[in-house]
Amino acid sequence: MNSGVFRSRLIMGIIMAVIALFSYFSKMQVNPITGKRQAVTMTPQQEIATGLQSAPQMAAEFGGLYEDQQLQDYVKSVGMKVVNNSEAAKSPYQFNFHLLADPQTINAFALPGGQIFITVGLLKRLKTEDQLAGVLGHEVGHVIGRHSAQQMAKDELTNGLLSAAVTATSDPYNANNSTAIAQYVGKMITMKYGRNDELEADKFGVKYMLEAQYDPAQMIDVMEVLKQAAGGRAPSEFQSTHPDPDHRIAEIKKALAQYNKTGKLEW
Repeated sequence: MNSGVFRSRLIMGIIMAVIALFSYFSKMQVNPITGKRQAVTMTPQQEIATGLQSAPQMAAEFGGLYEDQQLQDYVKSVGMKVVNNSEAAKSPYQFNFHLLADPQTINAFALPGGQIFITVGLLKRLKTEDQLAGVLGHEVGHVIGRHSAQQMAKDELTNGLLSAAVTATSDPYNANNSTAIAQYVGKMITMKYGRNDELEADKFGVKYMLEAQYDPAQMIDVMEVLKQAAGGRAPSEFQSTHPDPDHRIAEIKKALAQYNKTGKLEW
């Protein structure tokens, strides 16, 4: 690549990077619950609409809703007890809880805006209502923490910076692996953010269990269930969007010690 072409591609890459950074920081807002500044791509109303539109397809991916209406009602009642005894009840989000038919997958997740799912595979591994409250409180925390909208903003920033890097460094006349390397770096950045969100959601789960008069120590039992479900086959923490269960247990214990000492949780 001659110097003139290199210089023009470098300038273009810098411009693209500046635009990506400006776009990201222009989305900054203060979360009223945590007090943290975070970039988010959607309004709460857009989050709700996105979640409602995505919910049927998401349920279909896990075999649809579980047919036992009594168990469906049980999950909803525990979830709404968590919501109604917390700040989530005063939020703009529309919470609803769904039990999925998949008996093999051990999972629970939240869509933007308040649609929350748990598989029957996970539910049947839980031994108490307190443990279920912990799982659902964790997912409510993802919604209140606006983690989906935040992750979208981070993905947009990562993609913008990766495009800028490829534009500035790639040689159009010489195929190489710069794109693959850039994508790997971006993946690692995204995974780090995912782990932080999971730890914050765990703290929300502890908070909401306390407020709904559930035993927050049973969040530790949930982590043990996840460890057993992994059967020792879980990837290393650095390679996973979810922190290692032992790390999560340590952070939950730290949050409980903080609450017992001060009567509150700090973000």
